[in-house]
Amino acid sequence: MVHFLPMKKTPYRTYQSYLTDLFGCRVQKISLDAGMTCPNRDGTKGRGGCVYCDARGSGTGAYVRLPAIRDQLLQGKQFLGQRYGAKRFIAYFQSFSNTYGPLEKLKALYLEALSVEDVVGLSIGTRPDCISSEILDFLAELQGSTLVWVEYGLQSFQPQTLQLIKRGHRVEDFSRAVAETRKRNLNICVHVILGLPGEGLEECLLTAKRLGELDIQGLKLHSLYVNRGTLLETWYRGGKVQLLTQDQYVDWTCRFLEYCPSHWIIQRLTGDPNPDQFIAPEWTLKKQDTLKKIQEWFDKTGSFQGARHEARGRA
Repeated sequence: MVHFLPMKKTPYRTYQSYLTDLFGCRVQKISLDAGMTCPNRDGTKGRGGCVYCDARGSGTGAYVRLPAIRDQLLQGKQFLGQRYGAKRFIAYFQSFSNTYGPLEKLKALYLEALSVEDVVGLSIGTRPDCISSEILDFLAELQGSTLVWVEYGLQSFQPQTLQLIKRGHRVEDFSRAVAETRKRNLNICVHVILGLPGEGLEECLLTAKRLGELDIQGLKLHSLYVNRGTLLETWYRGGKVQLLTQDQYVDWTCRFLEYCPSHWIIQRLTGDPNPDQFIAPEWTLKKQDTLKKIQEWFDKTGSFQGARHEARGRA
């Protein structure tokens, strides 16, 4: 279960402060590539993935270089320990869909990660149509001795948007996955992309409002950005996609957070693209600048995470 602790310093609940309060030291996520695939790539539901997804499955591509999860974690520990002074680590299965595979294989991967010293939790990135009772039951067992988060890629609550970006799942799949996951008291983090084709601020805020009605514990936001080798790149170069400016993204993000329950843990507010694969918009690479502007927006308005959600609840 997520521990609800007082918000500190920022107008939204940061993931780092949550982890620090929980473990009493600096904790960092280590992104992992377990060599998985996705039903939207292997032909089960589609080929090529979502329009914005590159050949690395929105991940690190580390599997080619270091196929063993243990080796990826050891390398990540050394780097993040030196850079941030981290003492504990979360094993983040990021690339592709990390509950999409035989149960015994998944168990072995998760247990391999937890066998590494100072790894205190798991974050499992996946799709809402790639979950089963057996996998959730196993994760619930692990939760008795370690921190577990399940991260579901939703991206939008608009059915037409999900179809346009070739997600290959429905809003109903997401709602069902949330209900099944919460039956086992597993923490849920939802991924949302702002500025998807055909969506404006109104659609963005509708997604925020709908999510605010569900029993979830965390959120990741980032803007739509273009990577090489994706269908989105073709659309972008053909003038079919208009990307958000930095100021637009900051405004939309802050307004989105106003509709988010105040207890949610905000795990990410910016994208973190690989510069070698990245095309546009350029401001996406200025992560700290974007976070600074988000803070300034809240300072100027006096608003905060949950401001409009709580107002809706009182109406």
